[in-house]
Amino acid sequence: MRLLLVEDDDHVAAALSAVLARHGFDVTHARNGEEALRALLPTDRPPFGVVLLDLGLPDQDGYEVCGKIRKRSATPVIMVTARGDIRSRIHGLNLGADDYVVKPYDTGELLARIHAVSRRTNQEDSTGPIETRITLGDVHVELPTRTVTVLGEAVQLTRKEFDLLALLAQRPGVVFRREQIISEVWQTSWEGTGRTLEVHVASLRSKLRMPSLIETVRGVGYRLVAPAA
Repeated sequence: MRLLLVEDDDHVAAALSAVLARHGFDVTHARNGEEALRALLPTDRPPFGVVLLDLGLPDQDGYEVCGKIRKRSATPVIMVTARGDIRSRIHGLNLGADDYVVKPYDTGELLARIHAVSRRTNQEDSTGPIETRITLGDVHVELPTRTVTVLGEAVQLTRKEFDLLALLAQRPGVVFRREQIISEVWQTSWEGTGRTLEVHVASLRSKLRMPSLIETVRGVGYRLVAPAA
């Protein structure tokens, strides 16, 4: 995902960009509001998935920048600021910000919020028919009834096992980062959940009797490998 980081402090931007890059983001750094607005102009590159907007910019107030972004783009905006009072938060959200993170913040929480606003936007932008039945070789996943069958035989999954399978199955071949899976399935950024994720993946492989269905991408996360027809 492309991400626009609007931050006037080069040291802060460099450190945060390095963290985001390690988690698979393609980061563009803008040092002020004008650079940010120029970066959002249409190009032949894929659009930005999220804007991380610091409010303390040198050329114009971050709230003003947010208002301008919202007038020309539907790109999700997460405000990042030291202004933690409730009036500032309400003002930012009323201007069209999708979320508001107060400094100092936990990096895991920031990543979870990025995934959350991105997920909401993707759901809202989806105009195609919603797929309710997913076929993966001998495995059939029924999303409305939350049922799974293998060779016609029902497989009993826990709630989180089903949520994990459904998340991966709706985008076969796409690598989901561990942090993204934890954010979407467990709604948390707690690092200790990582071991729980590994246990659930192992359980799914065993219950579905298809160990190769869910592939581990070392150092990144997991993806579902759809069986050949």
